[in-house]
This record gives sequence, C-alpha cells and structure tokens, in this order.
Amino acid sequence: MRIFAMFLVTFWLAVPLQAIADIESLLSDGELTVNASLDQRGLLVPGQRTQLILEIATSSWFSGGTRIRIPEVPGLVILQTEQFATNASESRSGSTWVIQRWTLDLYPQRAGNFTIPPISLSIMVNAGEQGNVRGDTLSAPLEFFVAMPSALEEADFWVAAPAFSVRQSLNKDTSQLEPGDAFERRIEFQADDLLAMMLPEVGTERQAGLAAYPAPPVLENSRNRGQATSSRVQTISYVAQKPGNYLLPNEDFFWWDTGSEELRVLTLPAVEVRITGTAAVNTQGAPPALSRTQLLGLALAIAVISLVLWLLKRYRPWRLLPYLIQPLRAGWGQLQDLRKPALAERLNPDSNAGD
Repeated sequence: MRIFAMFLVTFWLAVPLQAIADIESLLSDGELTVNASLDQRGLLVPGQRTQLILEIATSSWFSGGTRIRIPEVPGLVILQTEQFATNASESRSGSTWVIQRWTLDLYPQRAGNFTIPPISLSIMVNAGEQGNVRGDTLSAPLEFFVAMPSALEEADFWVAAPAFSVRQSLNKDTSQLEPGDAFERRIEFQADDLLAMMLPEVGTERQAGLAAYPAPPVLENSRNRGQATSSRVQTISYVAQKPGNYLLPNEDFFWWDTGSEELRVLTLPAVEVRITGTAAVNTQGAPPALSRTQLLGLALAIAVISLVLWLLKRYRPWRLLPYLIQPLRAGWGQLQDLRKPALAERLNPDSNAGD
C-alpha cells in the first residue's frame, strides 16, 4: 500500500498540472483584455449625448454572448441602445485577436462631476483545450465633467445636439373661417444624437371662441449606420366657435449647437386665425337629432296608437264586461262548492251523542 501511494505521488509530481482557466486568469495572463473609455470631444453640457465605449478583446474567440449590467448614477441617463456589439479583429504581437466593441449612450441631466462605477461584464470565451470559459469581470471606473456655459444659465430648457429643427404646417387657410370650421396644426421637431422624449413640446393655450384639441405626440427614434435621429410630431386640432381675430403665439426654442458650441434660437412662427360670420349655435345639452329611419318609426308608432284609441272610443269594448264577468262568477261559485266536504262534520247534527 505504501509503495502504491509513493507511486501516485511520484506520478503526480512528474506530470505537470494545467491550471483550470477562468476569466480572471485569462485577464492576468494577458489573453483577455477589457478597456473602458469615453468618446468625448470638446465641451460637454447637460442634455448632450456622449458615449462610453467598452472594448473586450481575446486571443481566441468569443463562444457566447456578452452581458452588460448597467449601473445607476444619479443625474445620468445610461442607455444600451445597440443590441449587438461591433466585431473586429487586429494583429497583436503576431497573433490575431478578436474584438467586441459595445457602446453605451450617456445623457447627463446636470452640470458637475460624474463618476461611473465599474461595469459588470459577463463574458464567455474559448480557452483552447479547456473548452469554453464563462465568468464575470469589471471594467475600470470613469470620471468626466459636465460644464454649464454662461449662455445657458438663464435658459429653462434647451436642446443639445449637432442638428435641430422645428417646422409646422396647416391643413387649411385660417384667414377666412366660419364658426364650426376646423383646422389642424402639425408641428414636427427633429434632432440628431438625442432621444425623442427629450425634444420640446408646444403648449396649447386656451382661448374663448377657439377650441384646441391636442392629440398624443408621436415619438420616433431611428438609427442608420450609427447615426441616431429622433423626431416628435405634435398635432393640434382647432375648432372655430365665435367670430373674431385670434393669434396662436410664436414660440422660441433654445438650441445648443454641439458642433460649434454656440447657443442658437429657433422660432416657431405665430398663426393668425380670423373667424367671420355669426356665432355657432351651442347645441350642448340638446337632444341628438333623429335619423330618417327613426323618424319613420316614430310616425308609425303614433299612427298605430291613434288607431287603437279611435277603435276603443268607437266600439267601447268595456260594455261587454258584465257579460264576461257573469260566467266568471258562476265558475267561481262552482269552485267554492267543490271545496265543501262530502259528509257533515257530525253524522247526526241534531243529536247530542258524543257530547
């Protein structure tokens, strides 16, 4: 037994053991790298998009999907808008490395310093003879600064984007309307590198004599070859109620041009509305108008009821009631007789037997 044990020890020392591979060992051996960086160019202001680039590279190949756990940072919106990574390959020290690049969109909501904590990554790569290896690792933390230019200090709301536009259209001439007429105002905002929910909206001021009915806005985000474009379409229907001159006031929208780093102002022109004629009759609370079929049915019902009343008055059928009541009374009497017992309660009612 001792000889057998010595043989096992000798064999164990003679045969070199291959360390079990995991993600951390691949990182320490330089066979796997994880880098995080910010794609920031120039000044960064609140509301402006910047991007966080996660680059994962392996000397073998990826054998499974990569999972990213996005942390929460107060005052910072972090979105993974791309569902797939950008794949590439490059030569390092004579070997071919496979690279995954993941992009996260960052939208700071305030000015000041930000710190993005380490991002957890679940990675699966091939480790040669040891097969596929899956594990978790962390990226390095990142810090960046968001400035507040003096031009934006007095603004309540602005759009920070390389491109921004606003335009409107009307489906009818508003200079010659009459009470009861309706028209539609369509306002469309478009911007690059911005989410549709971050685009501004147009208010609907109440005006007596001109009713406004806004529809829910239509938001759309699209991407084409890495270029993000968003739009917000707002439709408002107006109904003319009273004669007069009305004005849908102009509105100014502040735009921070991230390309030139300048503040611009886009103006939505005012719309003049002129209503002529007499005021529309207010039919609120009045009964709804009847259709032709309903009117014919109502006329037929009135005719039938009138005919029945005339027949009742002409022939007076109630005069036959005594003749109908007499047989009923006779029948009722017969029913009462049937309910009487066949024998008397006592066999000799006049005797005192049994008393």
